[in-house]
Amino acid sequence: MAKFSDIKGFVFDLDGVITDTSVFHSQAWHQVADKVGAPWSKELEDGLKGISRMDSLEMILKAGNLSDQYTEDQKIALATEKNTNYLKLVDQMTPDNILPGIKDFLDDIQSHGYLLSLASASKNAPKVLEKLQLTTYFPKIVDPKTLSKGKPDPEIYLKGAELINLKPEQCIGVEDAGAGVESINAAGETSIGIGDKQILKDADINFEDTGEMTLTNIQKQMA
Repeated sequence: MAKFSDIKGFVFDLDGVITDTSVFHSQAWHQVADKVGAPWSKELEDGLKGISRMDSLEMILKAGNLSDQYTEDQKIALATEKNTNYLKLVDQMTPDNILPGIKDFLDDIQSHGYLLSLASASKNAPKVLEKLQLTTYFPKIVDPKTLSKGKPDPEIYLKGAELINLKPEQCIGVEDAGAGVESINAAGETSIGIGDKQILKDADINFEDTGEMTLTNIQKQMA
């Protein structure tokens, strides 16, 4: 792990770190499950997290033994409908949807001269930031279309450092998922894991929730 004095920038994941859009994904998928007549369960809902759109749809159809009843075109139409429903929910987001402590943390790191970039696999990230009124904090956003590999590959975090002209060892990456922490570590950046310490045991620094993440607390753990 780098020394705190070496850090010049932060590379953020979006979902589960800055805001929580997973609840909207769940609502939108639940609507699709109801439409096709597939049973909805907590187990299915958890299984869809971080999974691509078409793979998520397959899981829902499998849960209702419906995989063979839809053509490829019909499946694409269902996945598109899910995204439309999801974006309608995103449209209703406001700064109230920012996770606890994050706005203060962003203000603090910006006032101390740290550079910021966003490393989210979501194509909707710019729209979400706009709704949260956080666009000005993230002039640099990794474009998922430029990536050849997903997390846990380090590519997205290497790009995040590159966008702000920093070496990986000058950056701290912030994540709430195991694959994301793996990605940060493989990129050679210092990793902060937000959430369950057992799941995120590979993170250099752990915080139970976003409210605990402050420059002072990070410095304490990197002394």
